[in-house]
Amino acid sequence: MFYYIFDFLDKNFDIPGTGLFQFISFRAGMAIILSLLISLMFGKKIINYLKRLQIGEEVRDLGLEGQKHKQGIPTMGGLIIVAAIIIPTLLLSKPDNIYIILMVISTIWLAVIGLADDYIKVFRKDKKGLHGKFKIIGQVILGIIVGATIFFNESVVIREKTETDFEFEQPVGLLNMNQDDETISPFAKESVKSTKTTIPFVKDNELDYSVLITMIFGERYQKYAYLVYIPIVILIITAVSNGANLTDGLDGLATGTSAIIGSTLAILAYVSGNILFADYLNIMYIPHTGELVIFMAAFIGACIGFLWYNSYPAQIFMGDTGSLSLGGIIAVFAIVIRKELLIPILCGIFFIESLSVLIQVAWFKITKRKLGEGRRVFRMAPIHHHYQMKGHHEAKIVQRFFIIGILLAVFSVITLKIR
Repeated sequence: MFYYIFDFLDKNFDIPGTGLFQFISFRAGMAIILSLLISLMFGKKIINYLKRLQIGEEVRDLGLEGQKHKQGIPTMGGLIIVAAIIIPTLLLSKPDNIYIILMVISTIWLAVIGLADDYIKVFRKDKKGLHGKFKIIGQVILGIIVGATIFFNESVVIREKTETDFEFEQPVGLLNMNQDDETISPFAKESVKSTKTTIPFVKDNELDYSVLITMIFGERYQKYAYLVYIPIVILIITAVSNGANLTDGLDGLATGTSAIIGSTLAILAYVSGNILFADYLNIMYIPHTGELVIFMAAFIGACIGFLWYNSYPAQIFMGDTGSLSLGGIIAVFAIVIRKELLIPILCGIFFIESLSVLIQVAWFKITKRKLGEGRRVFRMAPIHHHYQMKGHHEAKIVQRFFIIGILLAVFSVITLKIR
């Protein structure tokens, strides 16, 4: 919103300083600051308000050290994160950008699902919360919305190849990152609809999902590629949002991990949305995605601001309102910038947490069927509880997971050149 206001002032009144809002980097910086301020300034007030309403966490006794201290700590703190993402995004980005619209819808949609779950747990005293099938239905519907929008919307396009003989004497293209301005390059108009995505570690690092349906049914059915693409989108959104939910078991773990992942996604969106960087790195150029840097900047600021109150010992928990939203945002963002196949690496913490649960449940069922008694691979799942059972302090586990998350994030970035 501010972009259009200051753009009008700059063009019509030439007021000094108004031109700053033309720069995505400036608006992204402002988004981080604003989201941090919202989280920090209103976080304490919301914590006190939730305490007065007696909206506290009901903790099951799992025999873990320090678990009893979590009893009664306010939950539903994900509302802080969602507000700190949405407000700066609407104020500082171009709200009519199709990608911004998708991200805002995804954030609010998953927050509502998580809020319903938290409401049932807290106010109806039902520890099971919202039935799992309703969560899945909500995630499936969101996957259909996202997948159909990317597949059918005419504004969602890519540049398959960029030219190398740009007029590099025009630094505005690099500094402003305003890819909607066709003066950046005479080649910026050559955009096409495509279901292509990026494959890490491969020289010709692009995969077209339409190939999958062509292989099965033949080329004449290529126009029905959405029958493959949309289910893949649904699977990714469901898996990552639930992975973030499972990770949210230690103070600050899901919040800090999400901030690390978000920082990496912001870098990937930055280079994918700028025609000069995309050409230099020989990666897919995706027009109009530069605005997503502002959204992700707000996401990072919201996570860091919430971590102020959520780090050990936590003063508030995000609940499903936050964890489902964080995971869903990461999934949709990665899909939009065509980097979803990087998720197993970039979201390695979420992946391992989910995998540990699957392994534990599967092995328990197999051994119970064969031996009559269920056995476990881990002392407790998800895997962060396994390390707690081994005697590691909660804060140390979180810090070490952060270190692993940073290493995975760096590795994800350098996959742009490792082929």
